[in-house]
Amino acid sequence: MHSIPSDLKYTNTHVWLEDMGENIYRVGITDFAQDELGDVVFVEMPEIDREYGKSDECAVVESVKSTSDIYCPLSGIILDVNLSLEDAPELINSEPYSEGWVFTIKSNDCSELDELIDANIYEELTEKGL
Repeated sequence: MHSIPSDLKYTNTHVWLEDMGENIYRVGITDFAQDELGDVVFVEMPEIDREYGKSDECAVVESVKSTSDIYCPLSGIILDVNLSLEDAPELINSEPYSEGWVFTIKSNDCSELDELIDANIYEELTEKGL
């Protein structure tokens, strides 16, 4: 059984968002996603201060099994990236919802939050293997 914190929002592309206040969100990949990827060996971060549109490819996670794009869950500007992942990308495997976060983004269209899913719906997706 994969961990799916109930206080986060999710996308169907296995990205989670944590509301940090003031339209700022911490973003990472889910426990399900890291498990599917296997041992993470490298993370290509998005550019700080760059604006991305919703669903734009903004980061890449490489594992021993494959490479996977991270799609931006909201339109906005990247405020910060998790520099700890440069030396310890395996934090995505061991702590996907805490120390393994990937970036923070300031949303410029809060209506897009309505398109995200909650933990219950995300759990149903993972049970179907999607």
